[in-house]
Amino acid sequence: MAKLGLNVDHIATVRQARGGVEPDPVTAAALGEMAGAEGITIHLREDRRHIQDRDLEILRRTVKTKLNLEMAATQEMVRIALRIKPEQVTLVPEKRQELTTEGGLDVIVNLKQITDTVKRLRDGGIVVSLFVDPNQEQIKAANKTGADYIEIHTGAYAEAHNWTDQKRELDDIDTAIKLARKVGLGVNAGHGLDYVNIKALAALGGIEEYNIGHSIISRAMLVGLDRAVRDMVELIKYS
Repeated sequence: MAKLGLNVDHIATVRQARGGVEPDPVTAAALGEMAGAEGITIHLREDRRHIQDRDLEILRRTVKTKLNLEMAATQEMVRIALRIKPEQVTLVPEKRQELTTEGGLDVIVNLKQITDTVKRLRDGGIVVSLFVDPNQEQIKAANKTGADYIEIHTGAYAEAHNWTDQKRELDDIDTAIKLARKVGLGVNAGHGLDYVNIKALAALGGIEEYNIGHSIISRAMLVGLDRAVRDMVELIKYS
């Protein structure tokens, strides 16, 4: 049965807007776990625009399910990951000017660097996932790196505005799921998923974990975090 990985980056975004201490992503993570999230995801960006090093350190001590650290494949981030030891690292592309992650890793072009990074992390006892578009060649390259998982970038599906486009994107995702599982990669998914578009995606099957942040935190502002998380868990598990 698929799991929800709750991304609490946007809790930190609100905090950083005022430069204070509230709201606290550590508290949000604990509330999310109590509501049924089976993992906590954070992205420690190079510019520290939302999640801070202190958040990561405290979350490592307090998360009771699984801590998934999204990060760029840089020397600094690898050193931090090997020191903190999250259960999982998800390698993502990162550009300083972007509002949010805009696409998947180009594993084909960066094969050597990513392979070296995967090896260092796995040697440190950390499960490694690669955030990739639902592209067969990228998935084949991801398999060559020795990674444990891919996380399918679902942004194109989430941004499709009619059923024809959604169906095309779903077909690409379904093909990607089947290829990844065939070659022995676990499959996660995330980016742009909400309470409407999750249903058709979850119905495909084959995805172990959905990493979702923005839509849950947005809903939580209106109905509370407990209900927002429980509603998403229900959709993921029973779609």
